[in-house]
Amino acid sequence: MKKKRIAFVGTGGRALSFIEPLATTYRETNELVALCDLSPARMDYYNKMLAGDLGYHAVPAYPAARFDAMLAEQKPDIVFVCSKDDTHHDYIVRALRAGCDVITEKPMTIDAAKCRAILDAQRETGRSVRVAFNYRWAPFRTKVKELIASGTIGRVHSVNLEYLLDTNHGADYFRRWHSRAAESGTLLVHKSTHHFDLVNWWLDAIPEQVFAYGDLVFYGKENAEKRGDAALTKYPRYTGEPAAKHDPFRLDLDESAPFRGLYRAGEKDSGYLRDQNVFRPGIDIPDQMSLNVRYRTGELLTYSLVCYSPREGMRVCFNGDRGRIEYHEFIGTHMNRAVRPKDFKLDEKPGAEAEGEWIKVYPHFKPSYLVPMPAATGAHGGADEILNRSFYAPDAPAKDEWGRFAGHEQGAASILVGIAGVESIKRNAPVNLTDLVPLRPEAKHLSELV
Repeated sequence: MKKKRIAFVGTGGRALSFIEPLATTYRETNELVALCDLSPARMDYYNKMLAGDLGYHAVPAYPAARFDAMLAEQKPDIVFVCSKDDTHHDYIVRALRAGCDVITEKPMTIDAAKCRAILDAQRETGRSVRVAFNYRWAPFRTKVKELIASGTIGRVHSVNLEYLLDTNHGADYFRRWHSRAAESGTLLVHKSTHHFDLVNWWLDAIPEQVFAYGDLVFYGKENAEKRGDAALTKYPRYTGEPAAKHDPFRLDLDESAPFRGLYRAGEKDSGYLRDQNVFRPGIDIPDQMSLNVRYRTGELLTYSLVCYSPREGMRVCFNGDRGRIEYHEFIGTHMNRAVRPKDFKLDEKPGAEAEGEWIKVYPHFKPSYLVPMPAATGAHGGADEILNRSFYAPDAPAKDEWGRFAGHEQGAASILVGIAGVESIKRNAPVNLTDLVPLRPEAKHLSELV
């Protein structure tokens, strides 16, 4: 069997969860042929890991400016995009036009123009784009899909989804490039794409219209000063800063080998500071957001995201014409520490108690009951392992029983909720998604989209 040739662009912490299984579990049928990144130091870190602990071998490393040369010289079948969000569209389009298929980390891109560019390039080339929506693949979230699809509470008419990011995980977005809207599209695109995709997929529905509010109320220099925390604003970053020793928001990049190898070593050649002060000036994204979504099939979603909570987790309620489902997922806090799956663990922080996940069904006129939950271990609730099998395993089915594969159109359906939300906040008005991107206006259900 001919091995699939796979190249990666972007070698930050998230890429590790895709590169390690490729180079170990699935190496007999897949070949990692190249890395591409702004930072030679980051690529060197990966190559040392590949040739060392992973028992693979070093691969050609291309600076970002030579991405097209990488495509021409290495001739990958698949390009895996794990770069910064605002660059996704550029690498996806160039890979498609070079004759490659693409797998991209979420979000597919960050604004309407970039989304249209991807859809146009896919249509012109006929190549495939898959979006790595790992949230779909967690067993307990698939159980929610099963209950809804089987009509447990009849037809669902409305959904309430509340997501809490705590002062460990949530704060981490405000240390990084994610805190600049031009690079992340805001967390309504970067983080919330997970949640919007889940609801689209759970309901098998396509979003139609969005109205949103969003404000920066906790992070940033001005907010810290207003509530009497000016002392936490006095340094631009945390690592190597004695005054930050007791700062509860501190992140020390010298604390681990991955941080030192990927981020400290890569600062000079990439300019990327991983540990910026969350109370610095210049942050321009909201840290609390609320929106309403109407779907083409009539359902309503009420959504909120808070990024400064003392606890982390998700609460989702589905209201159907035969009852109600409540899904709680509070499995503890974590942040991306660029560690291998075997080293993944939830962070032990005050207020970060893992309460587990549960589903309870409330039928009309009958007693409520808890639904037995499938086992789930590992990163992202066990989703990463199942998702990687779908990418790499030679016997992975072409179609998934629960429709968990997500192509470019389903990727667009997710990000467009966040993109429309950002636009709605600016306009203080509802926004129709088809006014941004004419996403198959004749389609009603998500399963009709690629």
